This record gives sequence, structure tokens and C-alpha cells, in this order.
Amino acid sequence: MTGFGERLRLAVADRGALCVGIDPHEGLLREWGLDATAAGTREFGLRVVDAAAGRVAVVKPQVAFFERFGSAGFAALEDVLAAARAAGLIAIADAKRGDIGTTMDGYAAAWLSPGAPLEADAVTVSPYLGVGALVPTFDLAERHGKGVFVLAATSNPEALDLQRAVVARDEAHGGPQTVAHDVVREASAYSRARTAPGEWASVGFVIGATVDRSATGLPDALTPPAPILAPGFGAQGAALSDLAGIFGGSAPHVLASASRSILRAGPEGLEAAIDAHNRELKASTHA
Repeated sequence: MTGFGERLRLAVADRGALCVGIDPHEGLLREWGLDATAAGTREFGLRVVDAAAGRVAVVKPQVAFFERFGSAGFAALEDVLAAARAAGLIAIADAKRGDIGTTMDGYAAAWLSPGAPLEADAVTVSPYLGVGALVPTFDLAERHGKGVFVLAATSNPEALDLQRAVVARDEAHGGPQTVAHDVVREASAYSRARTAPGEWASVGFVIGATVDRSATGLPDALTPPAPILAPGFGAQGAALSDLAGIFGGSAPHVLASASRSILRAGPEGLEAAIDAHNRELKASTHA
């Protein structure tokens, strides 16, 4: 079985590193002429999938915008995830789950088990109950060729104090070690023995494009190479043309996630917006 990291690497090489977010918040639903209901959310998601298919490798539904409608919203999300995967897209469920023991096992089974109603190709998880608590999820993902993206350094300002907090001082290895650094170190240690040379790890990280990686204590390059899901492009302020400068040695492994800057084009303008984002991103990677 081809691991998720290698499958993602090949897909990005073929269709580029743009990740299209599927964020049907209420304002966008109104702009699209859709009702703020589970049915409207389903229609929104399916239209994004149709526009993204063949243009990008990855889509990322934000689970919260479906979950708010209860069981009908989850049913809508099931349809969107299934449609994305049937269209050859890699679907990342942006669920940010995190817990311990059998509770985390339940979350992992919901999003990563083959045949599960909410089956995705990868899921985002929170490490703040301990990276070790995520290891069974990493194991399940590996068994089924799935991926996991661990929140390491998010772009929201409320997270800065926690993620930059110093947990140890090691001047011999780069000075103060932050919480974000330790998250990356522990998860990378899991991947090290499981990733063949030249391949991407199946455990990746969420690192915001607006984050000062040096101040957060993150390394310039990850070992082994791991995919980075990078929100913050477009409406949040980071420019796709600056990707290489933002991520340095890790730039070749970045999935540049854009949502509102694409979705605000409306259903009739989605394809053109995706194409424009792809051109900007391609220009950056060849600069």
C-alpha cells in the first residue's frame, strides 16, 4: 500500500500545491444565493468539489460549518467527502480533534477508517493533550494509507503565547525549545523510522503562513520531510507569491491552503479563481 505522504507527494507533483478550502460559512452561503441550511451547505461543498476536480490535488472541508447543522450537516459532509474522493481529490477533514485513549480512537476511526461514513484521506488533530496520545491515531492512519496533520504553529494570535512558550533551554542545539518545536520533534520522531528516503512522512503539520517560524522555534526544514498544511494565504494576508520566502527549506513540502480568496468568486467564478491562484503559486515555486 502506498503511504499517504507518498500519495500526496505524487499528487502535488502532478496538480500543484494549492489546497482549496471548503468553508461554507453563513455569509458565503448568502453571497452564493444558498440557504443557510444543511442542504445549502451540501450544495456549496459539491460545487467547490466540481470546480476543484482536475485543477488541484487537495481540498479541505472545514468540519465546523457542516457540524452546526447536526445530523443533517454531517450527512452533507459525508456526501462532500465522498464526492471529493470519487473525483480523485485528496480530502483533508479539518476537524482538529484531540483527546486520549478510546475517545481519540473513536475520532480516528470516524475520519480515517476505510468505509466509515466520514472517511477522509487525512484529518487535522490537536496535540495539546500530548503528542503521545495521538500515536494510536498515527498507527491507524499508517495501516490504512491515511494521513494526519498535527497543529504545530497556527496563525491565530491567541495561540502565540502557548506555542512560543519555552519548555527547555538547549543552547547546544539551537537555544530555547518551544512548545511548537517539541510538537514537531515528537511527531517527526514517530515518522523517522517509518519513512523511506526520498518520500514524505504521512504525519504532517499545520503551520500558518503568517507565523514567524523562527520566533516560534520551528526548524527551517523537517526531518523526515513532512507535508505542511499552511493556512493563511489569500484573505488572511499571506501572498502565494511569497511562499518560498515564508517557508524556506520546507517550501517544497507546503500545501498552500486558500479559502475565502477563492470562494468569494462565487459559484460561477470558482474555476477562474482556482486557476489564478494556481498561476500565482506556480510563479512562486519557479522564481
